[in-house]
Amino acid sequence: MSRPSQVMHDPRPGPHDELFTIAQAGEYLGTGERFIRRLVAQRRISYVKLGKYVRLQRSALDHFIESGRVPSD
Repeated sequence: MSRPSQVMHDPRPGPHDELFTIAQAGEYLGTGERFIRRLVAQRRISYVKLGKYVRLQRSALDHFIESGRVPSD
């Protein structure tokens, strides 16, 4: 049986799903910290709270990128 060509996002974190700080997430997406903070404040991206610290999972960032992909004609 063949695998589907499109991979669905698994909301469960993998065993090695890296956590990024706001600054690291901005670097990963090629944006500034302000954009990442706005995404978090508007709840447009899922995040993890560790006490007072906000962290973003690599898989959440990858899912955000994929959700914004516009197919070519």
